[in-house]
Amino acid sequence: MAPISGAAARGLALPRTLPGAAGVALTFDDGPHPEGTPAVLEVLARSGAVATFFLIGEQVRRRPALAARIVASGHAVGLHGDRHRLQLRLTAAELRDDLARGRAAIEDAAGDGPLRWHRPPYGIYSPAGLRAARAAGLEPLLWSRWGRDWRKFTTAPRIAARATRELAAGDVILLHDADFYSARSSHRRTVAALELITAELRSRKLATVRPV
Repeated sequence: MAPISGAAARGLALPRTLPGAAGVALTFDDGPHPEGTPAVLEVLARSGAVATFFLIGEQVRRRPALAARIVASGHAVGLHGDRHRLQLRLTAAELRDDLARGRAAIEDAAGDGPLRWHRPPYGIYSPAGLRAARAAGLEPLLWSRWGRDWRKFTTAPRIAARATRELAAGDVILLHDADFYSARSSHRRTVAALELITAELRSRKLATVRPV
């Protein structure tokens, strides 16, 4: 079974940007994390920026109060899965169960009403995974810019430079507030990079927006 990504994703109109948006969307995958998420929230608060956090159900069950804090701080939450598993390795039934379990965990903890947005682990949909997400009333949202902040050998300036290269209103930036599924302590570089990214956004007079 082939993944849905790249040209195939564009052919299926899987959104990577927010057309008509007045600013850019900062998005964070893989949390909530006991260190990374609070640090990211602090940077966002200082800069007056808003973001969307694509959460993992198994992490939310460990830290429900942190998921609730994200919403209470004015940010949006979406579903990144119950466990961080490649959809291509899951059956249709496993995919439906993963969506249901992850969604329930986030909605119970965050209290922000029914989830709307979904992003699969690794940004890769299987055909069955895409069908399951849409059948559950979830809308896919991928990304148009990323910092590749999960890598072991990178730096905050490199992350920020990559994430803001040729940035324009409507772009969706992918970052990670957790290191559960990436290089150890990678979230610390992300936090440092976020300081640079928000400063660059201010210099370009680009607002941050939540997807609607």
